[in-house]
Amino acid sequence: MKLSSSLITVGLLSSVTFCILPMSIANAQDAGKKVILSPNAPNPIGPYSQAIQVGNTMYLAGQGAIDPKSNQPMTNASIEDQTRRTLDNLKAVLEVAGLTMDHIVSTTVFLKDMNEFGKMNEVYATFFKDAPPARATVEVARLPRDLKVEISAIAVRP
Repeated sequence: MKLSSSLITVGLLSSVTFCILPMSIANAQDAGKKVILSPNAPNPIGPYSQAIQVGNTMYLAGQGAIDPKSNQPMTNASIEDQTRRTLDNLKAVLEVAGLTMDHIVSTTVFLKDMNEFGKMNEVYATFFKDAPPARATVEVARLPRDLKVEISAIAVRP
């Protein structure tokens, strides 16, 4: 383990170094974790929470284009409509905790087909006009319920 003034290196895997900020460790231990559940977002389809809040940070599980009222997937909808519903579902989880899309600092976008990146990105941009979050986008072989897009996020309360 290598210690510096700002981070602790805790492991090396495939030439990627994983780091944990000491303050994050303290926050997790002191603040505990709180499950966030919104009635305006789809129910989880497995043993996970819609979001977990630890201190001022909220970790949002991946959301997809599932109608929150019927819990039915929008499987045949366009990538634009699926992206919009996915981001609206993330927004609903944030709102129950008193946060907005502006509090999101990072997202991970999972796409079934990277050829639809441009269309997804156009809709995504309408949700993040000022200071958009950091983002990673990856193509995946398959998503739950055969959706075209899933997005997870991290939000921070100032």
